[in-house]
Amino acid sequence: MSAVSDALEDARIQYEQHTRACRQCRADSAPCAVAKHLWRLFNKARQNQLRSNEA
Repeated sequence: MSAVSDALEDARIQYEQHTRACRQCRADSAPCAVAKHLWRLFNKARQNQLRSNEA
């Protein structure tokens, strides 16, 4: 696996683990500020992967 793929997988795992463990995310059924930040990191990693596949 490339570093870009690893970053994407790590970001996805961190987001999923947070939303399962976070009391606020579960109680409100809406993402908290940390979950939103982790989602942005995931999207950024996904965009980087798409760019690296184009090159």
